[in-house]
Amino acid sequence: MSYVTSGSRSNRRQLTAQVKESLRDLHNQLSTLNRQVGGQLAIKDIDMDCLDLISRHGPLSPSALSRRARLHAATVTGILDRLERAGWVARERDPADRRAVTVRALPDRGKEVYRLFAGMNSAMESICADYDEQQLTVLADFLRKTTDAGLAATLDLADGSDG
Repeated sequence: MSYVTSGSRSNRRQLTAQVKESLRDLHNQLSTLNRQVGGQLAIKDIDMDCLDLISRHGPLSPSALSRRARLHAATVTGILDRLERAGWVARERDPADRRAVTVRALPDRGKEVYRLFAGMNSAMESICADYDEQQLTVLADFLRKTTDAGLAATLDLADGSDG
């Protein structure tokens, strides 16, 4: 059993509050960055989120994208229409089931996105270089658990529960 003093409990609460505040700041800054990138590419935020999902997990069926993005199928159809018209994605017949459609990101257009995020990617490489492998493992674990907590909270809200 570990012995925790009231001073260390107070310090822990303060540090936890700092972590939460930093995550909020990070969210706001990344949202601002995404809006800047989206503005330069003439892509709506939600369209860019879906494009990222397709790029990372695709090719995807529209229904699979709808599930991953937690969006209504009709909303996804509109997003895919915009992305396809702008040359970001292609809809193709699924070779396994000719009745089904898959959506894939077009790699040439993806280079534009990578170029605009190059500054952030370089900064992240530099930041990560300051940590050893054990520290990076802890950070990666923390971020994965934080992402999972966000997903669980999202699902709880979608199910109509309040926590």
